[in-house]
Amino acid sequence: MATAVPQSFEKELPIDHDEKVLLSLGYKQEFRREFSLWTSFCVSFAVLGLLPSFASTLYYGMGYAGTAGMVWGWIIAMVFIQCVALSLAELCSSMPTSGGLYYASAVLAPPGWGPVASWATGWSSWIGQVTSAPSVNYSLAAMMLAARSITVSDYVPTNYEVFLLTAFLMIIQSCISSMPTKWIAFFNSFGSSINMVAVIIVIILIPTATTTEPKFTPTYQVWSNIDNGTDFPNGIAMLMSFISVMWAMSGFDAPFHLSEECAVADVASPRAIVLTSVIGGIFGWVLQVVVAYTVVDIEAVFNSDLGQPWATYLLQVLPMKAALATLALTIIAGFCMGQGCMVAASRVTYAYARDGCFPLSQYWRKVNKYTKTPVNAVWFNCTIGILLCLLIFAGEVAILAVFSVGAIACFVAFTIPISLRVFFVGNRFRRGPWHIGKFGKPVGAAAVGFVVLMVPILCLPSMVGSDLDSSNMNWTCLVYGLPMLLAFLWFAIDARKWFKGPRVNAKHAMIGQVIKELGTQA
Repeated sequence: MATAVPQSFEKELPIDHDEKVLLSLGYKQEFRREFSLWTSFCVSFAVLGLLPSFASTLYYGMGYAGTAGMVWGWIIAMVFIQCVALSLAELCSSMPTSGGLYYASAVLAPPGWGPVASWATGWSSWIGQVTSAPSVNYSLAAMMLAARSITVSDYVPTNYEVFLLTAFLMIIQSCISSMPTKWIAFFNSFGSSINMVAVIIVIILIPTATTTEPKFTPTYQVWSNIDNGTDFPNGIAMLMSFISVMWAMSGFDAPFHLSEECAVADVASPRAIVLTSVIGGIFGWVLQVVVAYTVVDIEAVFNSDLGQPWATYLLQVLPMKAALATLALTIIAGFCMGQGCMVAASRVTYAYARDGCFPLSQYWRKVNKYTKTPVNAVWFNCTIGILLCLLIFAGEVAILAVFSVGAIACFVAFTIPISLRVFFVGNRFRRGPWHIGKFGKPVGAAAVGFVVLMVPILCLPSMVGSDLDSSNMNWTCLVYGLPMLLAFLWFAIDARKWFKGPRVNAKHAMIGQVIKELGTQA
């Protein structure tokens, strides 16, 4: 039997569709809805930043499993990442709020488990979001200083310079992220265009301008060469190389967090999620193939004095001027990517602070009366990010752990509400107007299985036995596990007494369900 639709809701539905959906979820409209399907896609595509993401994580893809890991690894990982994206899009259509995953976990959890499910999801999601901009900007700073090293032969960048440049980039991006929504949408549309154009230019430029002889590695060698850079068997090394794919593709959830600023969010936002994942997956794989066919000496790429694998690779296959131009294009695209990360992270922080998840939440949840954006949340994240960058002084392995933390944290947060929807809610899940029908549960199950497998894999160090020491240890367990442990301890000791999860309206009517019921009644 269909649930009765409140008469007032039915009458007012055509007036302001988005506001009614949000009110049905328990929140009032506070942002201007100035994002569209295109601009939401632009933010998420800018967050993906395929070219700078690939350049930043080359160490994991090529370094762990060689060219075979790059071409096969991306294909295999993307099949399951698409499952995650499709399942996430269904949740977004059903519950289009800035809280996103955190809100969905509270709604879908079994009775009495909503607060702890949303708490775990929220903290994991926030850790993934807050580490994204520092990791992007660290890599960006390293590329900028590598460019100087190429032109000034006796220059060697110091950790102090890398840290200051990374912090400076974050401050500039925070200033842009504090602007009104319309300006932010413009900047991110520009940034997304830069990222799209940059990927296409590089995909065309490298094969045509490469100076190596022969130009391309034989196909059989590219697809079969697992140049194992770990102490594990080839199969495990292949799985470990997935971190580059997962980190690069971890930004497709951005439209979910921007849904309260998007028009017709229950349709446009899920479409933006899927569009980002599909287009990003295709272009990312083509870029992987181009590099796999043209790289000459994998060992030299990672052992160069430049200390930046992407810059070393470009010098290996291109004339110096072309290599510097490509590196400059990557840097510009990387800045736009960091900007998109900062915007998405601020919306997550705002949404969680709105429900009291953080200490001093009353400050981080404020919406600036002039810009109508969560400015305090932007600068809170900026401060945390700069503090994380102090890991630079602990060595390269420590700061690189931020990349794997971002991948694990985001995908764990994606998986909690998806697993609840698949294994606990089942057919009682109320779909929004965008959904994948009967394929929802099997696709969601595949997504959960993939993440469950990958979490321990991404925590493995590349060395084992006597070769393993503090300098090459995988610090992901500490950088991700310690904050999560502290969050759970806080919940067990104190937060469980007052934290009841997001303001969930238990009888909220998902807009897809409302339209279906109205049609039935008519």
